[in-house]
Amino acid sequence: MSDLPDLPYIADKPAPRESVDALRARIPGWGVDLDPADRPAVPREQHAPEGTGAHWDFPDRQPELSPRERSIEHSMLTPVFGTVAPLRGVSGAVRRYAYRYSEARAAHWLLLIAGDRIDSVGSHVKSFATLRPDNPLTETGLLAEFRYQGLRSRIGRRRVDGYHAWLDPIIVAGPWVVAGIVTVKLAGKLLSAARR
Repeated sequence: MSDLPDLPYIADKPAPRESVDALRARIPGWGVDLDPADRPAVPREQHAPEGTGAHWDFPDRQPELSPRERSIEHSMLTPVFGTVAPLRGVSGAVRRYAYRYSEARAAHWLLLIAGDRIDSVGSHVKSFATLRPDNPLTETGLLAEFRYQGLRSRIGRRRVDGYHAWLDPIIVAGPWVVAGIVTVKLAGKLLSAARR
């Protein structure tokens, strides 16, 4: 076990790198709950790996059949990871680039959001090539606002989401309105060009 990296994916509880006395001396308040008698959860909180069924020191690694994005904070990929939504296209490239930055930096999360928006726009555009294109009136919940008294449920109730509710129409309907304006302008230019 000593040749394994110091990661939480091991069956046994890892020993602290510093002694208890050194940690207490360095960090005020460290270890106040070290004695199980001082913990409110005791005896419910127990470290009993034999009861979990884990029979390994380090779990078998899932084969990485295609490159998987990973955080730069970790030296290796977790033993088990998801494969149902592999990265693809421009949005996948943006998301993969986001993992060059630490999770502590805004660039990481902003790039992930940008990748998500690119994927969303691409999915909407792709839906128009199908027999069932996206319908913003039904899929954005706009009709439910009228059917289920959405406005009345927000006014005078001091709901937390009321503070940003004014942004919802802009965020939800804004891209559709902009796309509609762009489409109409492009169609007008194409028609005028065809008439010449």
